[in-house]
Amino acid sequence: MRRKILVIDDETEVRQAIYRQLAGGGCAVIEACDGEDGIRTLNTGDNPTTVDAIICDVRMPRINGVEAVAYFRQEYPAIPVIVLTGYPDVRLAEEFMSEGIVGYLVKPVDKSGLMNAIDKATGNYAVPSRANTKM
Repeated sequence: MRRKILVIDDETEVRQAIYRQLAGGGCAVIEACDGEDGIRTLNTGDNPTTVDAIICDVRMPRINGVEAVAYFRQEYPAIPVIVLTGYPDVRLAEEFMSEGIVGYLVKPVDKSGLMNAIDKATGNYAVPSRANTKM
């Protein structure tokens, strides 16, 4: 099944790069330019949009990532959230993790790191085999 990912970032170039990486990995991608747009995208129409995961930047205008993530965790607790930031902050990462986000990525993120985070978030990852492990 094709996974649907909401990508929220105010930088067009970053959204386009993530879009290409995710689409190349077989994901359907919905883009939003800031937290407000991301929230609106999820809540549009009579039935909220369902997504398999959300990737959200931290520093954005209007509704920033901290506020958006808090909203997503409260209103959509079953949707895994991955934070993406160009400004790593250990304290903030710990706060996010305690709030239940499933990943904290630092820009620029490579395709394998991004896809690993998506796989983990959506439960679509392979458990390493022990068949070749010496005991």
